[in-house]
Amino acid sequence: MAHATGIKYLKPGVLPHMWCSGCGIGGMLGALLRACEELGYSNSDTVVVTGIGCTGKLDDYLLTNALHTTHGRALAYATGIKAFKPQLKVIVIMGDGDSVTIGGNHFIHAARRNIDLTAIVLNNLNYGMTGGQVSGTTPEWALTSTTVYGNPEREFDICALAETAGANYVARSTPYHGWEMKELMKQALQKKGFSLVEVVSPCPTHFGRNNEMKETPAMLRWLEGRALPLERYRGLPQAERRNYFPVGTLVDRDEPDFSTRYATIRARALQE
Repeated sequence: MAHATGIKYLKPGVLPHMWCSGCGIGGMLGALLRACEELGYSNSDTVVVTGIGCTGKLDDYLLTNALHTTHGRALAYATGIKAFKPQLKVIVIMGDGDSVTIGGNHFIHAARRNIDLTAIVLNNLNYGMTGGQVSGTTPEWALTSTTVYGNPEREFDICALAETAGANYVARSTPYHGWEMKELMKQALQKKGFSLVEVVSPCPTHFGRNNEMKETPAMLRWLEGRALPLERYRGLPQAERRNYFPVGTLVDRDEPDFSTRYATIRARALQE
């Protein structure tokens, strides 16, 4: 029964995992490992890079090559790995803090370089591990432990940021869309160039309690109501779009990745 479940990538005895009840990280991990197994990824040729925070604990569970890095710097380390050994399959697991709040500059430049790696971002809409503080992706209507009367800041759209910076593949999913999440991850893993899958999963322990999602079913119902297929989202009047977000494949293009461009420059230099 272990076939196509991703069990071969998990360390023995690590379950049950440490994440809170209702947290989407466990479901995200399951979808990713199923995707890796269905694509035939080997343990030895796969590198998982993580940073700090709830999502950063994920590498502790894996029997792959893994690198646990500093807050906001996971993509910088992953870029170095991929540039040095392009044959490795590099997967970067981050939260919204690691990816676009603390790590925003690295995120922009990894997408700009179109480095051939896959970024999986669990966007829980706050800093979950340290008390539910406001983050760069906290919606402006939301309450957090540090914005108890409202959020004065506008939030990042992670997928729009990746598209604008130059990513070849951009997708978004939620824990409500578990099967689709795995399929999006498979597409991202197979795409040459920088690929991103954002998983929108409100933190149940902090964000949910502050924003009328105290129980997991309420959070799933919220995701069901807010997440729309891309074409349906595009059909909404502009004024209504702020109440929803699109899911599925948002960007799919085939610009040359960093290693391809580098090889071209290197070959030119060698001809001198």
